Amino acid sequence: METTRQIRMAAAWPWISTGARLGLAAVWLVAGSLKIGDLAASARAVYAYQLMSYDTAKIVGAVQPFLEIALGLLLLIGLATRFTAAISAALITIFIAGIVWAWAKGLRIDCGCFSTGGELGAGETPGYGIDILRDLAFLALCGILVWRPRTRFSLDGVLMGER
Repeated sequence: METTRQIRMAAAWPWISTGARLGLAAVWLVAGSLKIGDLAASARAVYAYQLMSYDTAKIVGAVQPFLEIALGLLLLIGLATRFTAAISAALITIFIAGIVWAWAKGLRIDCGCFSTGGELGAGETPGYGIDILRDLAFLALCGILVWRPRTRFSLDGVLMGER
């Protein structure tokens, strides 16, 4: 027999997951939109991590904003939510690893997550710790959606016959 608390939590989870889905959608849409207008700057931001050749960084920098926007749109409409959240988690994990790499190597760069990124100017200090904490929070949103992908106002729900 279910307790009142279990019934309330069962009713709350779709709303919690909806908040996670829409929050993560906003993150991807904003991040991708800020980069898509200047793909050369996006490439420079990727190259600043010193993990790949400039030619490879140009490709990654050109594809990344479109991938971020695609993930954001899929989450916004709630299509393939668990899969999209898993891809998001993988991408965010790569971002965290890149930031840790830059920090460990002593690089002085802006992560480029919500900006054009690249080398920091004189007197500017990198905010790697804050960037990692922020990305861990985004990773938590992914975790919620992988664990509980059923959300309100989603195309997944429509396709599954939910109201």
